[in-house]
Amino acid sequence: MKRLTLLRHAKSDWDDPVPRDFDRPLNRRGEKAAHLMGDHAARKGLRFDRLAASPAVRVIQTLETFFAGYGEKLEPHWDRRIYLASASTLMDVVRDLPDSADSVLMAGHNPGLEELILDLVPEDADNKLREDVEVKFPTASLAVLDLDVDRWKDVRENSATLVSFTRPRDLDPALGPETR
Repeated sequence: MKRLTLLRHAKSDWDDPVPRDFDRPLNRRGEKAAHLMGDHAARKGLRFDRLAASPAVRVIQTLETFFAGYGEKLEPHWDRRIYLASASTLMDVVRDLPDSADSVLMAGHNPGLEELILDLVPEDADNKLREDVEVKFPTASLAVLDLDVDRWKDVRENSATLVSFTRPRDLDPALGPETR
């Protein structure tokens, strides 16, 4: 059994005049959400033995803040393929994970992460969590998937169970969608 936990980067600062999207930092709301999600992961007893992450600035900052809330740090394995990746590229990243890792945290971007979840978790009329992901996988959200495989290279579509899906607004309603 393998466990894959997916973390979307927290809300970034679109007002920051960086020359490249890759360099866009988090905003204050994103920092608060990432810290809260790290605290949530620790309280739920989530454990990771590997971290695969996009090297984009907003992901780096999300992880720094997430692990501050989590209470311990895991050294990342930066993988440029994760930056703005499609679901099929993310599936390749998953299949390339070392089998010595049983519980992996992957941090990256949408729409790839959301599409990866929808590819891995079979459609089922009774699966409320999958329906929620299908509506939206917001920034700083955390999805935990169990895969009934012994080797990462054996991961296939429709083979995962979505164990949990947590959005920042589930923990603090103030972090819900902004209304204008």
